Amino acid sequence: MAARGRTRARRGLGGSLYAGITTLGGPLINLLLARRRARGREDRIRIGERRGHPGLPRPAGPLVWVHAASIGEALSVQRLIERLLQRYPALHILVTTGTVTSARLLADRLPDRAIHQFVPVDRMAWVNRFLDHWRPDAAMWVESELWPNLVLETQARGIPMVLLNARMSARSFARWQRMPGFGARLMRGFSLVMAQNDAEAERLRALGADPVTSPGNLKFAAGPLPHDARALRAFQNMAAGRQIWVASSTHEGEEEICAYAHRRVAPAVPGLLTVIVPRHPERGPSITQKLRGLGFRVARREANDPVTAATDIYIADTLGELGLFYRASLVAFIGGSLIPHGGQNLLEPARLGAAVLHGPHMENFRAIVAEMAARGAAHEVADAEELVKALERLLTDAALRREVSNTAQSIATAKDGILDAVLGQLEPSLAGIAAHGRGGRSTAASTRGSGRENA
Repeated sequence: MAARGRTRARRGLGGSLYAGITTLGGPLINLLLARRRARGREDRIRIGERRGHPGLPRPAGPLVWVHAASIGEALSVQRLIERLLQRYPALHILVTTGTVTSARLLADRLPDRAIHQFVPVDRMAWVNRFLDHWRPDAAMWVESELWPNLVLETQARGIPMVLLNARMSARSFARWQRMPGFGARLMRGFSLVMAQNDAEAERLRALGADPVTSPGNLKFAAGPLPHDARALRAFQNMAAGRQIWVASSTHEGEEEICAYAHRRVAPAVPGLLTVIVPRHPERGPSITQKLRGLGFRVARREANDPVTAATDIYIADTLGELGLFYRASLVAFIGGSLIPHGGQNLLEPARLGAAVLHGPHMENFRAIVAEMAARGAAHEVADAEELVKALERLLTDAALRREVSNTAQSIATAKDGILDAVLGQLEPSLAGIAAHGRGGRSTAASTRGSGRENA
C-alpha cells in the first residue's frame, strides 16, 4: 500500500486530477456504458471486461499485453504477434481493443496462445482490477490511444512498456503541448517509442519520449488481407463478369455519395456493380432502406440477397470480408475520408491490386497518402463530382488503371523489412521476459467471469 501511495505522488497534478475525476465520475461512466450497450456499441455478454472483470483465466507463464484501439491498429500488428509467438514458444499474448467489431474480427484471426479481451474503461478501480488479474510481464501500446490511468498504473507496477507504430499528428501535438507536464509523465512511462516516421518521432521527442526510433510504419508490413477462396469464386460467379468497384469502410453520409457516383458512371460502364462495405456492418439494413428509397436496386449480403443483372449496389454488411471484395474489384474508394473521420488504410486495397481513390480527410494516414500521391499511386477526390470523374476515368481506361494499381501495389509491398526492424528493437527487452517472465502464477481472480457489473 505504501508503494501504491508513492505512485500517486509521482502522477503529478494532472494525473491525480484525472484519476480523481474518473473515480468520482463512476455513475456517469456506468450510464454511458449502458447507453452504448443499448445501441450495440458494447458486447452485452462481455460488458464486465470493460469494468476490468476478466473473461478468461490468465495463462501460466510469461504474458505480453498488446493494446490496439480498434481493427486497424490490431491488424497492423497481427503479423508481429504471429512472429513473436513463433520466436518464443513459452509466450502468451493478450490483445485488448475497445470495439465490438474488432473483438468479432479478432476471434477468427488471432493465432494460438493469443487471446482477446476488451480494454477496461480508464477508471482506477477497473484498471487495477484488470492489472491485478492479468499481471502482464510487458506491455505494447499501438499507435496513439493512450489512456492516462492505464499508462500510469502500468508504469507504477514496473511493467516495461513500448509504444509501437506511434503516431502524433500536428493537431494532437498542439493539444498535448497545452499540458506539457502531463504529456511528459505519460511518455516517460515508455522504455522505447517506435514512431511511424521521422516527423512523428520529432513530435514525440518534443513531448518527452526517450528513446524514440522510427523503423517505419507497420501497416506496410501487415500482409494481404485474408479471404475465403470459395466465397470469392461464388461472388464472382454471381456478379457474372460485371465491372466492380468497392467503397470500403464507409461512414454515414458517404453511401449516398457513392450511390450518386454509381448513377452518374453507369451509363459509361455498362453492367457496373457498386459494392459498399460499411465500416459498421450493423448499419447494413438502414443503408439498404435509404438507397432503395433513392431508387437504387440494392442487394444485401447479410440477408443472402442474390446479385442479379438488375442489381445496382451490393451492401456487403459482413465482417472480415474486405480481402474478398478488394480482390474482386478494379477500383477501391477508401471511406471515412469524404467526412472528417481521418480515413482508413489505403495500403490494403493497393496490396491486392485495386486502383485507389480517397477523399481529403486522410489525417490518420497522411505520410502514406503523400508517398503514394507523389508516384501517382492514389488519387484524392474532394467531393461527389470529383469522385464521379476519377471513377469513370479509371474504369474506362484500362491502361491507366493498370499503371495506377501496379504502382500502388509496388509501394504497398516494398517495405516488408520494417517488421524485422521492429522485432530487432524489441528482442533485447523480450528475450528474458519470454524465457522467464515476471509473474504468471494463477490466482483466484483468474476464475472470475466477465458478466459481473458492480463497480
